[in-house]
Amino acid sequence: MKKTDRKTLLSRVKRVVIKIGSSVLTNEHGELSEGVFDEIAGEISRIKSRGIEPIIVSSGAIAAGMKKLNLGVKPRDISMKQAIAACGQSALMWYYEKAFSAFGEKVAQILLTHDVLSVRKRFLNARKTLFTLLRMEVIPIVNENDTVAVEEIMLGDNDNLAALVTSLVEADLLVLLTDIEGLYNKDPRNHRDAELITLIDEIDERIEEIAGETLGRTTTGGMRTKIEASKTAAAFGVPTIIANGKKPTKLSEIFSGKDIGTLFLPAKEKLKGRKHWIAFTLKPSGEIRIDDGAKRAISSSGKSLLPAGIKDVSGEFEVGELVRCIDEGGIEVARGLSSYSSDEIRKIAGAKTSEIEKILGYRYSDEVIHRDDLVVVSKKT
Repeated sequence: MKKTDRKTLLSRVKRVVIKIGSSVLTNEHGELSEGVFDEIAGEISRIKSRGIEPIIVSSGAIAAGMKKLNLGVKPRDISMKQAIAACGQSALMWYYEKAFSAFGEKVAQILLTHDVLSVRKRFLNARKTLFTLLRMEVIPIVNENDTVAVEEIMLGDNDNLAALVTSLVEADLLVLLTDIEGLYNKDPRNHRDAELITLIDEIDERIEEIAGETLGRTTTGGMRTKIEASKTAAAFGVPTIIANGKKPTKLSEIFSGKDIGTLFLPAKEKLKGRKHWIAFTLKPSGEIRIDDGAKRAISSSGKSLLPAGIKDVSGEFEVGELVRCIDEGGIEVARGLSSYSSDEIRKIAGAKTSEIEKILGYRYSDEVIHRDDLVVVSKKT
C-alpha cells in the first residue's frame, strides 16, 4: 500500500479507539511516568481538534497500584492483583485527569467486563453511555474492571477489550500503542535482522505464527493478543495500526498518513453488528461436532444447522448460549446461539427435523442453530 493510500484511509476516520499499553505508560523501572501522560494528552487533544472522536482503552492500573503500594515485583496471586488494581485505578485516572485538564479536555472513566458486553442489553446500554459522552465532547477512558474480572487479569487482554470497544462504539480505526514499532518477521529483541512488516492484507496462520510473545515487567499480553485484536477489528470492517507509543509524536505522524507501524487492513467481508457480537464478544459454553454435509451447508450455502448433521455434543449449555461448531477433525467451522440445550441436542443428534417433537415431546424450532444466529469462522472444506 502506498503512503498516499494510507493517508486516504486515515482521512476517513471520524472515531478512533486508542489502546495504550502499560509498557507505554511506564518507565524503565515499571513506574507510571507523568510526562508520558502529558505527551499523550497533547497528542490526543490535537487529534480531537481535527474533529476526530477519541476513545482511550488504557492499561496501567496494576502498575499504578504497585507504585502506590511500593511493590517491586508484580505478585502472581489473583486476589493480590485485584487489590493492587483497585488501589491503582484512582491513581491512573488522576494522571489522565491532570494531563488532559491542561489542554482543556474532560475525561470519564468507564469500567467494563466481558460479562457486561456478553449480555446484549448491557452491551447496548454501554454503547448509549459512550455515545452520550462523545456528544458531550468528553473523552472516555475505558479499562477492565480488574477487581472482579479474574480471567481478564490472567489473560492481560486489554488488546481484546480495545477491539470489542471498537465494535461497541462503531469506530473507524483501532490504534494499539506498545513499546515496539509494530509486527516484525522475528522478535526484534532477540534478532537484529528482524524486519518490520508495514502492511498486512489478511491475518492468516503465517502472521499468527510469527506473533511471538513479548512480555514486559508490568504487562502480561504480547504481540499475539494484538494480532487477535486486529483480527477482531478486521472482521468488523475496521483497520488496525500497531505502533510504538513511546515516541511523543507518534499519533500525529499516524494521522498525517505517514507509514508508521504495522497497518492491518479490514476484512473484505464485514460482519454486521450482531453477528460480530456473537462471534467475538460472547464466550463459547460448549461444542457441537458436525458431519461433512452440515459443514458444507453452513460454510458454502449459508444454511442453518439441523439436527441431522450433528455427530456429538461436548460441554453443558442452555438455550441461547454460544457454542462452537467443529468438524470431524476438530477444526472450528462456525459458532452460534443454540436453540436447544446440550441435553436436548444429545437426544436429537442425527435425527430428522420432523422427528424432533416425537423425541423430545416438544419443538422450539426446526434448527439447532438458525443461520441468523450463526457465524462462519472458517470456510475451508
